[in-house]
Amino acid sequence: MSDTEQARRLRFEIFRYNPEDENSEPHTDVFELDETPFMTLYIALNQIREKQDPGLQFDFACRSAICGSCAMMVNGRPALACRTLTSDLPEKIQLYPLPTFKLIGDLSVDTGTWFREMAEKTEAWIHERLPFDPDALEQRMSDDVAAAIYEGDRCIECGCCVASCGLANVDDTFLAGAGLNRVARFMMDPRDSRSDSEWFDVVAGDQGVFACIGMMACEDVCPKELPLLEVYAYLRRKTLGARFLAKGDKA
Repeated sequence: MSDTEQARRLRFEIFRYNPEDENSEPHTDVFELDETPFMTLYIALNQIREKQDPGLQFDFACRSAICGSCAMMVNGRPALACRTLTSDLPEKIQLYPLPTFKLIGDLSVDTGTWFREMAEKTEAWIHERLPFDPDALEQRMSDDVAAAIYEGDRCIECGCCVASCGLANVDDTFLAGAGLNRVARFMMDPRDSRSDSEWFDVVAGDQGVFACIGMMACEDVCPKELPLLEVYAYLRRKTLGARFLAKGDKA
C-alpha cells in the first residue's frame, strides 16, 4: 500500500456464543478496524481481542499453517486464519466456527475429540509384522513409497476438509477427507501388517470412501493442498481389488 492510498476500514461480523453459559445466546458482534499491509485474519483477531473485546475466543498456536488450530469459516468457506490475508477478502468479513465439531465458544471448536475417535476407529498406528528387535537392520523402503507416505503425513488435522464435507455435516461418523487420508497412509506403508482385505470393513462401510458423495470440497479447501481425489481413487482401487480377490478365493 502506498503512502497516498487510504487504508480500508474492515467490518468483521463474528459469531459469539458460550455454550457453558446458560445466559448466552448465539449472535454476531460487529467490530471495525483499519487494514494494515500484509494483515492476516490472525493479526486482525488479535487486535480485536487486545483492543476491543478481550473475551473473544479463537484458537491459534504456530501462526505458520502447521498446527491447524486457527481454522474457521471465513465468508462461508473453511480456512486458516493465520494464512488468510485480509487483502484477499472484501471489506465485510463474516467469521463463524467450523461446523461438525463441538463448539467450545465463539470461533473455538474441539477438533481433538473428533480426530482421536477417528484414529481409534481406524487404528491409525503401525501394526507390526514382527516383534521389535533393537538389533535388526532398518528395513529399506522405495523412494516412491516413502514420498507417498510423507505426502499423507502432511495433513495438519485442521478440520477444514471435515467442515466442508456435505456428508460429514449430517453424519459425524463419516471419516471424511482427513480420516480417509489417514487410512491410505497406513494402507500403503509396507511396515504395517494389515492386508487390503482387513481394511475392507473400514474403507468400504457406511463410514468409508464409497459413502463419499463426490463433491470433493475437501480437496478444494485443504490448506496443505493434499491430493484427496487421488487418495480416494487409491482407496477405491485397493478396496475393490481386495473384494474381487476374496470372491475369487471363495470360488
